[in-house]
Amino acid sequence: MKESLLDMLIRHEGLSLKPYRCPAGKLTVGIGRNLDDTGLTENEARYLAENDLGRIRMELDEAIPWWRALDDTRKTVLLNMAFNLGTAGLMKFTRFLHALSHGEYERAAGEMLDSLWAKQVHRRAVELAAMMQEPVEL
Repeated sequence: MKESLLDMLIRHEGLSLKPYRCPAGKLTVGIGRNLDDTGLTENEARYLAENDLGRIRMELDEAIPWWRALDDTRKTVLLNMAFNLGTAGLMKFTRFLHALSHGEYERAAGEMLDSLWAKQVHRRAVELAAMMQEPVEL
């Protein structure tokens, strides 16, 4: 059976699921993708982000199954925060999650803003806290 070009490239370039420096010192990932010179296209970046969001949804289903009952705006806030913090990081927001699970949206927004995270991502936190208090049409 004839080897496909893709299989040949994997054999020659290797397949790395994490970035590494190639012999020429270029940051490389996948099947010889030179990130330093080529980077990603917008479609590739969107594809990666959609895959990340799928993984995060599954992690939230495991960690806080009640999140699926929230309205779309508040689900979006949780996904945005988990994308930024990681699900494990989001789970450290225990007072926020407690307030949210009890429908105390104003208190949940206050907990979001009363955090180191809010100081680090200022405008993002302000926008997400506003969405937490007053859902918007997405």
